[in-house]
Amino acid sequence: MMKNIRFSNLERTKIIQEISKETYDLVVIGGGITGGGIVLDAASRGLKVALVEKGDFASGTSSKSTKLIHGGLRYLKQFDFWLVKEVGSERAIVHNLAPHLVLPEKMLLPLIENGSYGKWLTSIGLKVYDVLAQVTGDDKRKMLEKKEALKLEPLLPKKILKGAGYYAEYRTDDARLTIETIKTSLQFGAKALNYAEVTGFRYENEKVAGVILKDVLSGTDFEIKSKYVISAAGPWVDDLRAVNNSKKGKRLHLTKGVHLVFPYEKLPVKQSVYFDIPDGRMMFAIPRGKVTYIGTTDTNYLNDKDHVETDLADAMYLISAVNNMFPSINLELDDIVSSWAGLRPLIHEEGKSASELSRKDEIFVSDTGLISIAGGKLTGYRKMAERVVNRIAKKMEENYNQEFEECTTAEIPLCGNDFKKYKHVKKYIEEVYVRIKEDGFSKYNAWFLVTNYGIQTESILDYYSKQKGDTKEVRLALAELHFGFDFEMVQNPMDFFIRRTGRLYFEIESVRELMDPVLSEFKKVYKVDDSQIANWRDGLNAQIEIHSNFSLNRV
Repeated sequence: MMKNIRFSNLERTKIIQEISKETYDLVVIGGGITGGGIVLDAASRGLKVALVEKGDFASGTSSKSTKLIHGGLRYLKQFDFWLVKEVGSERAIVHNLAPHLVLPEKMLLPLIENGSYGKWLTSIGLKVYDVLAQVTGDDKRKMLEKKEALKLEPLLPKKILKGAGYYAEYRTDDARLTIETIKTSLQFGAKALNYAEVTGFRYENEKVAGVILKDVLSGTDFEIKSKYVISAAGPWVDDLRAVNNSKKGKRLHLTKGVHLVFPYEKLPVKQSVYFDIPDGRMMFAIPRGKVTYIGTTDTNYLNDKDHVETDLADAMYLISAVNNMFPSINLELDDIVSSWAGLRPLIHEEGKSASELSRKDEIFVSDTGLISIAGGKLTGYRKMAERVVNRIAKKMEENYNQEFEECTTAEIPLCGNDFKKYKHVKKYIEEVYVRIKEDGFSKYNAWFLVTNYGIQTESILDYYSKQKGDTKEVRLALAELHFGFDFEMVQNPMDFFIRRTGRLYFEIESVRELMDPVLSEFKKVYKVDDSQIANWRDGLNAQIEIHSNFSLNRV
């Protein structure tokens, strides 16, 4: 079992002093899954690497995806076989890296009259998918007759249903996948810092030789020296290219994707469903714990990248699509308990609509040597990292006569993984449940802990045994919080409630219930004044309102 390496903003001053003194082989800008993948790949090959992120880790696109590690079945329709092969093959690899966090999820694809997918095309398509993605055993696709499909999912529309495709995908928590990837890179000597914004670049002999940063928390400026810099800043890649005076040629095309969350009983699907929308697009309905979430939209986005919100039109579009597919379901705006909206940093192609744009990643290199990577999908993060680190390794060999090994990240288990197979995860959930049910906790609590933290649940239960609190729920949440303070760079309540635990999305009521004790703990640990606590409380209440209130007067 990997030992937890301390990773705490309580030591922020020391971290900044250390990274300011060193010269790194590589600085990675962007603490999303792409940047996390790059820092782990580079560090595990022996490069000296630092990662910086202007907000919290995974606070951009990497906490706002559909949270699936999936093969991109729809890309077969665009004849993008290369993308299907790569991300399809990656699914099983990423599952093995973190089987507690990347969970097998059967997907039902209903075939309806005049739908996007006919029976023959679906059968052939799923077969090609199996071959390209190297799917084996029980995970191979099955074609179901109407009766079988209705048995699996009684909510489907009897009148127009013709059958279904049934195949395997994986569900994850994208933000936790990101933080665990970054934490794993620390085992190889990498350094990482959140709330550190790149404001400029250092240059030597007209080549990029590091970054100039602003510590978002203290306002002070500092520099990091490095031989190479990779920008994996997602939607902000073009902003940094502009700072580097290299925003020419290909550019980003941002599209917005929205997801809505409902209580499970309002949309009680028995497994994930990938279904037709009347406008010709497809969308998902995915059960998760106490809720079902649906998505996504795909619309052009030109507004503030730091404040992406779900608007009324997005919500009504998704709700009407669900009500259209499931005749007995009648979702309303008031049923929404939470939501999220994120941006896809795609590569612009003239004349193509948001949905038609390729999901392939691209690498840009400026005249001054800034390397930027954009596009791509969550599932393909490891291969994106491998491609861009291969370039750095080649440059290091050519310019510094240093040789580095090939990528080995397919064999590096992520933090929290002490499981050979998914069945061991299920067994561990049972073990944890037996231990915590004496205190009145449910099976759900055991599932939540293990699918968030894996074997690190042991550390959290250790913290729990030492916690004081009014209720067992508060004590357990504070145990998670202290784990976050010590090992996951939690700096403010949003980091904790949104990106480390997913509570704002999947258990929004608990945010209201835990707000006061969590804020009290922040006050104690970070020694902040009452006005900061009031700001955080206002911020949390604003987040709850933005994510869950969809009255008709919302614009």
